[in-house]
Amino acid sequence: MSYASRRPDATYSVRSYKDVGLETQVLSASPERLISLLYSGARVAIGQAKQHLEQGNVTGRASSISHAMRLVDEGLKQALANPQEDKLAANLDSLYDYILRQLVTANIKGDVAGLDEADRLLADLQDAWQTAVDQPAAAV
Repeated sequence: MSYASRRPDATYSVRSYKDVGLETQVLSASPERLISLLYSGARVAIGQAKQHLEQGNVTGRASSISHAMRLVDEGLKQALANPQEDKLAANLDSLYDYILRQLVTANIKGDVAGLDEADRLLADLQDAWQTAVDQPAAAV
């Protein structure tokens, strides 16, 4: 077997490069930036799920939706202050639960409506988050 036949293909190399770039962003990010990355990542995964849905790729759709759900559940929800003691955190927790239900329903039914709703809500939250980060005094 020659070296050329053992080299990773170009797609693998590009993916690896992107993974390293993302890892670098995450490791060097402020807590505020990490939340932005979670919103972006969840929205990208939802976009990929829509593409898989259009292509009839059930496995890809399920994988992308699962990824989005993990980012919302294990990332955004876990980053909240104690929902029992903080009204804003409690409201966000409920909204994240609703987003998760939309994603589950979209996956089960193979329907784009739940994906669109989850993406719209995440986009609104991402915009609000970015505004609060950019203008902290105005957000208080």
